Amino acid sequence: MKKYIFVFILTLFFVTSPVNAAIYKGHKVFTRVCTKCHQTGQYFIAKKTIYQWKKLMKKKGLPLSKLHLKKSKAKKSWKYFKSKKYKKKTKHLKQFLVEYAKDSGNVPACN
Repeated sequence: MKKYIFVFILTLFFVTSPVNAAIYKGHKVFTRVCTKCHQTGQYFIAKKTIYQWKKLMKKKGLPLSKLHLKKSKAKKSWKYFKSKKYKKKTKHLKQFLVEYAKDSGNVPACN
């Protein structure tokens, strides 16, 4: 019986541990960094589907950073995308972008 309880607790731990990203933290990152160059959240985020945002945010946001580093228009953000801060915050940003994607049915708040 103790083995079953241990396995249950261990499974619960591994299932819930990746869910530590917070939408509100992603919103904070988006408003501080992304809105300098992009439109407000409602319009910019809704351009892509959940699948597209997940694809751009895989491997700690590497595809998204490469996309920005290729474009000269995004020169203001190059320092941020090369920083450790970006890699640290990608899980929150991903959660925010996926939550309010085109096909999610959710609309971000105005503030």
